[in-house]
Amino acid sequence: MSMMDKLKQMLKGHEDQAGRGVDKAGDYVDDRTQGKYSRHVDTAQDRLKDQMGRPDQTRPPEEPPQR
Repeated sequence: MSMMDKLKQMLKGHEDQAGRGVDKAGDYVDDRTQGKYSRHVDTAQDRLKDQMGRPDQTRPPEEPPQR
């Protein structure tokens, strides 16, 4: 099992909190670099959120199975 798979398991159900943490870390880096690398930081934030399983905004939510 890869490290990313282990992280995904740990974060399952807490994606919103992890996303806020990624945003906070990115804001810290932007602050420390005075926005010099903000475009790169934004790209890294998006990729991390995608890797952690951010729900895709373009897909409709899945319907629960009918019994």
